[in-house]
Amino acid sequence: MKKTVKPLALLLAFLALGISCSSDDSSTTDDVTDDTGEVIGELHAAFSAFNTEATTIYLDGSSVVIETTGLPDHETVYWGSGHELYRDEPTVESTPSIMSSNNNATTIIVDATPDLDGNAIATNFDTIGIAVSGASIFNDQEGGGALDAAAASLDWTGAHIGPGVYHYHLEPKAFSDDDDNLVGILLDGVFLYGRKCNSTGTYPVDLDASGGHTSTTQYTDGEEEYHYHIINELYSTTGSYIAFAGPYQGY
Repeated sequence: MKKTVKPLALLLAFLALGISCSSDDSSTTDDVTDDTGEVIGELHAAFSAFNTEATTIYLDGSSVVIETTGLPDHETVYWGSGHELYRDEPTVESTPSIMSSNNNATTIIVDATPDLDGNAIATNFDTIGIAVSGASIFNDQEGGGALDAAAASLDWTGAHIGPGVYHYHLEPKAFSDDDDNLVGILLDGVFLYGRKCNSTGTYPVDLDASGGHTSTTQYTDGEEEYHYHIINELYSTTGSYIAFAGPYQGY
């Protein structure tokens, strides 16, 4: 005898099949891989150090999107008199305050896994990275020349405004002062740390031309990872240390 399928049973079977396929699709789209084939399932642990009041950080495929207001969470003369984070710095030849600048907000997109097999690339003017405070990181140049000419406008933590956005040129003493603290992330997706290395507790002696090397950090759970350090060499008339001069190694 030929078996028949009732319409209701047929409908239920199609619905079950649809639910099953939908579940399978969602599980595969969550598994994003980088160029090495490694599955990227969550943000790097180092992003937990970033100022959540200023930054929004999330995965987009194999990239990390970092959106920031550009407004730091520490004191500086650049907040302007009357602000709760204003710091009186009479020796600083300050430019307009953060609050009067209208373009501090910045978004960068970096590879979740930096490509360390490519060519080293020189840094450029403007934002070269985002610090844990939420403000931008710039290189060792200012206005087309060496930083010396702008040194008088740098605040106590090695930052100033110009053009428009508040940014660090030097070791940001507000959150990294002769230590191994995380400073931020650069445009090539490589993290930047203070002058000391967490793996040894001392100044690293194996840094490449960019200030980078491979070792464990406080965010890698025992795994070695390539990262940058602020190089422990005083910069000219500033009496401090350049945050990052380049070149990038992760493009």
